[in-house]
Amino acid sequence: MTEQAKLGGALTLPGTSMSLNRTGYGAMQLAGPQVWGPPRDVDAAIAVLREAIATGVNHIDTSDYYGPYVTNQIIKQALHPYPNDLVIVTKVGARRGDDKSWIHALSRQETHRCRS
Repeated sequence: MTEQAKLGGALTLPGTSMSLNRTGYGAMQLAGPQVWGPPRDVDAAIAVLREAIATGVNHIDTSDYYGPYVTNQIIKQALHPYPNDLVIVTKVGARRGDDKSWIHALSRQETHRCRS
């Protein structure tokens, strides 16, 4: 049985009642090599996410340009319906080129197009 850890304490986001454990999970490495496409082992990625939550992680950092879109799909597959205290945060400001490049996406239109 997995035990929940203190994970460095917690903090409450200013102006909210949202409490986050100081240690979260960065979802970037859930995607395949070079943060492109699916991981080699989707079941292992799902297991990693579930174990992170079981050990006390209650926030996940992701973005729709990881994969692209791959990590968000894996997070949903692994954790939906989401625990009430889980906070999923995302980033905007980039997109991926067909050549796996990281392209700035800073216009208003590009920011609104993000699917996270």
